[in-house]
Amino acid sequence: METKYYTVVRLDGDYAWLKRTDVSGEELLLVARALLPEEIDEGTNLKYEMLQYEII
Repeated sequence: METKYYTVVRLDGDYAWLKRTDVSGEELLLVARALLPEEIDEGTNLKYEMLQYEII
């Protein structure tokens, strides 16, 4: 599995908009907050690996 890095750009109810930070030109990704760590806030950096998001 590929490791990907994101930053939480915006929280929108039960969803979060993520921007990929390890490559350029990617569009924002909409992810259900239930799949993310509870402690996230706008500006939080995340690592996605093995189908899990982790705060870094």
